[in-house]
Amino acid sequence: MTRRDEILKLIVEYYIKTAEPVGSKTLQTVYHLNVSSATIRNEMNALEQDGFLEKPHMSAGRVPSKKGYQYYTENLRNGNVDEAAKNALQTVLSERTKSVEDVIKESCEILSQMTNLASVVVGNNVEEERLVSIQIIPLSANTASAVFVTDKGYVENKTFLIDKSMNINDIVKTVKILNDRLSGTPVSQVVSKMEAMRPALTDYLMGQEAVYQALMGAFAALATSRMEFYGKDELYRQPEFANDAAKLRELIAFLEDPSKLKEALRDGETRNGITVTIGAGDQDLDNDLAMVSANIAVPGESGATLSLVGPARMDYDKVVSTLRYFAQALDDYFANTVKGDQIEWKKPKKSTSNPPAKKNPKPKGKTKK
Repeated sequence: MTRRDEILKLIVEYYIKTAEPVGSKTLQTVYHLNVSSATIRNEMNALEQDGFLEKPHMSAGRVPSKKGYQYYTENLRNGNVDEAAKNALQTVLSERTKSVEDVIKESCEILSQMTNLASVVVGNNVEEERLVSIQIIPLSANTASAVFVTDKGYVENKTFLIDKSMNINDIVKTVKILNDRLSGTPVSQVVSKMEAMRPALTDYLMGQEAVYQALMGAFAALATSRMEFYGKDELYRQPEFANDAAKLRELIAFLEDPSKLKEALRDGETRNGITVTIGAGDQDLDNDLAMVSANIAVPGESGATLSLVGPARMDYDKVVSTLRYFAQALDDYFANTVKGDQIEWKKPKKSTSNPPAKKNPKPKGKTKK
């Protein structure tokens, strides 16, 4: 590792821990570097000129830029996974009777706890999903639940009130019409087809706008990308967001919009199955938010992704390694479960270190002897 590489690595890791700009004197003192602060300062100036560091307004120190974080992620991290995270995940995956949803939920909770970041699973591309059936389940004399099932195994339900003047048989007839005309329809087209059918349903739903809206609400939910978040509170407490109301509002809006998450995934750099997006979000979040993502093969889901979302100064060494480990372990677990193999779950093999980056130029500098 060159001296300039080492200095960049230490700056990134110091800033990750403290969220404070780093000066040459601080770097020399904290890490006991065997070079003068003037030499460190010269190297930092060169790193800044090459775009790997930035100088915040009214600060003598430097912070990593997007380019600096990306270079660190691809070339300078150690790639270790905490044994505590491995053991916690192994405990979850050793219980073969868990549902798919429980395995994902518990794995994501462990990820959030171990990294102090928010974890999110984004599921099916709704363009590839079709409605299978709608069922009405009476719950009481004046309430019922509408249950919607897709060909990917996704279930959505809505509970609604039944007016005393309305016969439950009328609702059953309405559902039969919907099943006859909507079964097999791509979920992205269900809402528009439902609107087109509204005149035909008037005889059965006269005066029951609440029922119609409940059905429409469930259809609208079906047409939205599946998304589950865990550990949001950890993210909200990070100083970048907790101390800036505008950024916090922007963050909440970003987390609630599946399209923005998918756009961030498209904008990221992918290496060895891991996509790193530094500078996710719009406006206020551009330099403060990052995502690290991996595809996972969840049964019934096509193109599902597991992501960790946090500040741009997240611990990429820990985050990338841990996410890669979890993604591989989940893939192995679900593959074995689908095949019906009754075998003991084994820890995934350690991943090899990343090859040298090709996109970003390597910081120049003298090699340490």
